[in-house]
Amino acid sequence: MPQSNRRRIVMRWVKVLVLVYAVLGIAWYYGQEKLLFHPVPVPRSTAYDFGQRMIERNIPYDKTTNLNVVQFQATDRPEDSLARGVVLYFHGNKEGISRYAVAAKDFTSKGYEVWMLDYPGFGKSTGEFSEKKLYEYSLIFYKLARSRWQPGQIILYGKSLGTGVAAQLASVRDCRRLVLETPYYSLESLARRFLFMYPVGMMLHYHFPTYQYLPNVTAPITIFQGDADKTVPYGNAARLKVFLKAGDEFVTVPDGQHNDLRDHAIFKAKLDSVLRL
Repeated sequence: MPQSNRRRIVMRWVKVLVLVYAVLGIAWYYGQEKLLFHPVPVPRSTAYDFGQRMIERNIPYDKTTNLNVVQFQATDRPEDSLARGVVLYFHGNKEGISRYAVAAKDFTSKGYEVWMLDYPGFGKSTGEFSEKKLYEYSLIFYKLARSRWQPGQIILYGKSLGTGVAAQLASVRDCRRLVLETPYYSLESLARRFLFMYPVGMMLHYHFPTYQYLPNVTAPITIFQGDADKTVPYGNAARLKVFLKAGDEFVTVPDGQHNDLRDHAIFKAKLDSVLRL
């Protein structure tokens, strides 16, 4: 084959690869919300029934934003008695409170109230969804708890996506303890696993740099991570260890996956011990 023909073929393939690269990059940039977040909206008229004592509250933030909160009551205490404290639970990136309500029993059975906040677009919450706004909403959530509880009675708990939100809040407000279940080093570090060929930091609309927040958390920190997690690889979460201070804990759950840590004895035992402190 003549040299000129080979050159034309090579250039043709280069153009194809560049086009594919550009198309995939554009698709990711404009479609990242749908890839990262999977909310399920719920009509506001829907009556929740999670099989537990609960109070539902709606917090108007602005003309378009309503923050829906479900407050699960401590199950081992009479309705008129004061719980040991409150767990502010920041959930993951799927569905909404309906998916994560089952986890409330881990705390209500130990004498704690559990308050779960749905992000805008999730469940009954409405409004603008952005990283900056999530931090603002979490602060409103915290202030609601502070109207009743002292910082030493408030546990901030993050699950998956919510770990970045909980960590940021704990870095600017006092609490009794920060607990992170399946956290990530940063959302950018996770995206780089699949988009290593792109300038991910510039393309992402969401970063959630957990590693930047942990050094500013003065409360004790407990991290739970399964070594079989395929959503947040163990190595990614383990990078957070260097930011833990004396007395903080990184609990490895053998064979633990992203959504089954509650089924493991080591998780149950350690969480119980944390709640007894």
